[in-house]
Amino acid sequence: MTLEVWLGYVATVLVLMSTPGPSQILMLSNSMSNGFGRSIATAAGDLTANVLQMLAAGLGLAVLITSSETVFLAVKWGGVAYLVYMGVTKLRMARAKVGIAGTRPSKSLKKLWLDGFVTSATNPKAVIFFASLFPLFIDANQPVAPQLLILGATYVAMDGMFLAFYGKSAEWVARKVSQSGYGLVERISGSAMIGAAVLLGLKDVR
Repeated sequence: MTLEVWLGYVATVLVLMSTPGPSQILMLSNSMSNGFGRSIATAAGDLTANVLQMLAAGLGLAVLITSSETVFLAVKWGGVAYLVYMGVTKLRMARAKVGIAGTRPSKSLKKLWLDGFVTSATNPKAVIFFASLFPLFIDANQPVAPQLLILGATYVAMDGMFLAFYGKSAEWVARKVSQSGYGLVERISGSAMIGAAVLLGLKDVR
């Protein structure tokens, strides 16, 4: 893979990542509620799912998902339901915690990781995305495995940086909010989660 091809790939991914998706919205929400440091677990869950999706694309499972409407819809709506559940939970927490003194509740690292993993893993379009994107930058005359490794590692690194930016920005905003405003933060987070569910629900691979 030449430097020019790699730079073209980086530019393409930057454009594709310019609009926040469900995973980025989740990172914003969890960082506001749990702090950036703890929400790194959410980013780790998202990136773990990305790696598995890249492997699935490389093994040709994208064909299975696109050829089976039932499989696609089951995975997709499972993710939508999970995001709605998280959003409703945050809205309920906001109602319960308004006016109560004390520190903000924090999820366990395992739960934060699971949030990121499930949100990303239940987006079946991701497998098709990787299966469609990678061939555009692969030289068929060169060994394919090293090229896939470079493309995959580059994507994971860039996605990680985007998630860190969103998370750190959200933590900064949360620090400016007093404890009395915690309910507002949770309401915003919960609404964002439900909004992310709507975005995922409206996505169409066709």
